[in-house]
Amino acid sequence: MLRQWNSYGYELMEKMTTFGLAAMNPGTFYRTLRQMEKDGMVSSNWDTSEGGPARRIYSITAAGEAYLNYWAQSLDQYQRMMDTFFRIYTGQSTPREKQDQV
Repeated sequence: MLRQWNSYGYELMEKMTTFGLAAMNPGTFYRTLRQMEKDGMVSSNWDTSEGGPARRIYSITAAGEAYLNYWAQSLDQYQRMMDTFFRIYTGQSTPREKQDQV
């Protein structure tokens, strides 16, 4: 989500549920954000622009973007492997096997 917009921790937690992720303990969630910041994946700044108390606004860093890209490529490879497994498991032929049969 931080790849698309900068956000406050509470807003991130709320939006995670729209992705099918169960509500997380706020303490655990904020510790995870702080660890990600410590690891250089995200950065945060205090936002004092609104009338209420200052809040941290989080954004992804270049290192976080690189790690996200690596992770997405790994998941894509894993998905292709699982797709192949299920095609074989269910007995469905691959596009190449269909060509060979013609």
